[in-house]
Amino acid sequence: MEYQDIRFEVAEGIATLTIDRPERYNAFRGRTVEELIHAFKRTWSDKQVACVILTGAGDKAFCAGGDQKEYVETGSYGTSESGLFEIEELHHVIRNVPKPVIAAVNGVAIGGGHVLHVVCDVTIAAEHARFGQAGPRVGSFDAGYGTAYLARVVGEKRAREIWFFCRQYDAATAAEWGLVNKVVPGERLMDEARAWAKEAAALSPTTLRFLKMSFNADSAQVAGQQRLAFEALEVFGKSDEANEGRTAFSEKRPPDFSPYR
Repeated sequence: MEYQDIRFEVAEGIATLTIDRPERYNAFRGRTVEELIHAFKRTWSDKQVACVILTGAGDKAFCAGGDQKEYVETGSYGTSESGLFEIEELHHVIRNVPKPVIAAVNGVAIGGGHVLHVVCDVTIAAEHARFGQAGPRVGSFDAGYGTAYLARVVGEKRAREIWFFCRQYDAATAAEWGLVNKVVPGERLMDEARAWAKEAAALSPTTLRFLKMSFNADSAQVAGQQRLAFEALEVFGKSDEANEGRTAFSEKRPPDFSPYR
């Protein structure tokens, strides 16, 4: 596959996957998701890769979630070779690739971008990074790993706060809540992520593989819930209510959901 939306690099046993759409705050469309799945599967099969880093281009955004402008302009998140928008499959491949995956959050991690860092094994954040959800504001939701697994990470009360109020949280708060593992100055972010990756690369790969599967087994039942959730989201995404959220975002105005209560 020839990548358009991401960059893929391997050096010293570390694969770095960079979402390369800085003009859209690294928001993903169908092709972006497809390319990420392809790249993660490459790291899976490459015996020279011991650890994976996921990050975003520039210093403003890790990922701002689904490309709402693309949806308003085209009626979908864009085409892919499969014809499907496979964000659910991306979550699964991040969890299932038998190597540690480190999210290097270099700016905003919002909406679906927030879910991406949550499903990674470890998160290193720049001091200027910001975290939060936007789904209820733009007419979207993630009722799979984005909620059920998030609650395991930060606790029920905080997970509900994140989703029900769409607030944004700074990196220090995210660290206090256990949402990130370490916070460093922005200019040191990738060096820190690579240092962690090198530590993991020095360890037994078979041991790490079994440990990752063991951690995943505890929350594996969320996968069934996620399948139902994304089917529901596909139906809801075609509603007038969801369209109001996307249109308001595109027009940079507050949404008016009052007719749908």
